[in-house]
Amino acid sequence: MAMNNGVYDPSGIFMWRRIDERLTTSGQPSEEQLAALAGLNVTHIVNLGLHSHDKALPDEAASVRALGMIYIHIPVPFDQPSESDFERFREVMAALADKTIHVHCIANLRVSAFLYRYRRDILHWEEAEARAEIERIWRPSDVWAEFIGDVSGATSPHRYAGRDY
Repeated sequence: MAMNNGVYDPSGIFMWRRIDERLTTSGQPSEEQLAALAGLNVTHIVNLGLHSHDKALPDEAASVRALGMIYIHIPVPFDQPSESDFERFREVMAALADKTIHVHCIANLRVSAFLYRYRRDILHWEEAEARAEIERIWRPSDVWAEFIGDVSGATSPHRYAGRDY
């Protein structure tokens, strides 16, 4: 575990990010990593990934419940993010505003795009501040650029921050 602003963060969770004292994000955590999240007093796990993905856990909902946390699944197909998905995400984030939550998908790409929109559209952050975290992870194109309202990025290739993938 690594210390971040006086809080111990689990190491080894793919694309782990601590957003603030109550919100963390990542790619798909393992069973052991879910236990580490419970140890951080996370009360809710929100998953934007699909259960059918080969990196998804066999029964994440049961694993999360067994650890005493609440599991919320908003399945977002990577090739088809929708406004109804975002509306559900917005509702969940509002309902959990005072909870300690971890939001993940398979690679933290969906999550970073949803958080970007949430900050910009719902919390009314300045564009540059809202965009900073997504830019650390990737630069969306195609349907994801359209989803976040980046018309110029729609014809560019997806890029991980600093390199192609």
